[in-house]
Amino acid sequence: MTHRSASAARSGKRARLDARLSDAGLAVAVALVIAVVIAADPDGRASLGGYLCAAGFGLILLLRRRFPRLILAITILGIFAYYAAGFPPIGMVLPAVGALYSAAEMRRTGWAVGAASVLIAVASFYRMDGTEPEAELNGYTFVTELALAAAAIALGAAVRLTREARERSAQIADLTAAEEAHAADARMHAERVRIARDLHDTIGHTLSVASLHAGVAAEATGRDDEAVRTALDRVRAAMSDALRELRRTVKVLRDDTATPMPVLGLAALDPLFAAAREAGLHVETELDVASDALSPAVDATAYRTVQEALTNVLRHADATTVHVTARAEHGLLALRIVDDGRGSAASGSGTGAGIRGMRERVALLGGTVTARAAPGGFAVTVEIPVQAGGEA
Repeated sequence: MTHRSASAARSGKRARLDARLSDAGLAVAVALVIAVVIAADPDGRASLGGYLCAAGFGLILLLRRRFPRLILAITILGIFAYYAAGFPPIGMVLPAVGALYSAAEMRRTGWAVGAASVLIAVASFYRMDGTEPEAELNGYTFVTELALAAAAIALGAAVRLTREARERSAQIADLTAAEEAHAADARMHAERVRIARDLHDTIGHTLSVASLHAGVAAEATGRDDEAVRTALDRVRAAMSDALRELRRTVKVLRDDTATPMPVLGLAALDPLFAAAREAGLHVETELDVASDALSPAVDATAYRTVQEALTNVLRHADATTVHVTARAEHGLLALRIVDDGRGSAASGSGTGAGIRGMRERVALLGGTVTARAAPGGFAVTVEIPVQAGGEA
């Protein structure tokens, strides 16, 4: 059982105990009040039967939550039986106060109003026949009983409305907490996806370059020591870059006060092109985009897209040439990375992790990615609104 479910179970038990205690308190209060009125009878007609009836009017309220209408009906019949037995007068409404209150509290307000009307009508009828001068109908007794019945019904309705308002507030609080938790989970998932993309793009690209140089070194071993040393130096440099990127990312994740990772853009592509050229790839570029034409998010996404495309070419395509073009026309940034390798065989479906990462990044900015085989190689085409905002 979770902490929340255990807490809810304890709250439920406490609520049931409180309800039983309040029912018992109401029952005792009604019985005592009726007993006091019987004992105060000026004619001294108090008897054990009357006190038993008082106890009965109280005890029946212990079942008020389960059977509010039945309790109301039994109480009215009990009042009639009480007077038929000749016990001291206690008023018609007083014994029914608890039942009227309970009916109103349990959403039976109409029944409570009807029962009160019956009691007041019966009391008024018997006081108007003149057989008992001391019980003759007058304005004071009528208003007193009417006010007593109205107060009991109003109090029950007020208690019910207060309880319902409290329950609605608790439900709203629970829904708000659940919504906040869901939003927090969504933010955490989005952040994890972003970190996964960044690590895949930066570390994956660098390690691909290092792997190619390591292959060159392996092939040149024993034949060209200078080529081996050059390749190993480039491997060492690439691995240093990868470790530096990894440390920076981990530092940002661990420390909220750490300096944020720099946002890269199209202007920072030269090191990527240089690394690809050092790996033996002939890179041709045609970048016709002004530095201030793109929003920061679009600029960073364009950088990551080109980086991932070059990584795929180095890793899978076995290409010798790649052509990168970038243009900003009609409110759209158009990127196209075309190679002359066998990318169509390796990843022509466009469903690899790299292509998926591209599509996720670009989709956040309202753009599209097309990755498919091209004549003599493979082409990645990207279109993004130049001033789109959002997460890079």
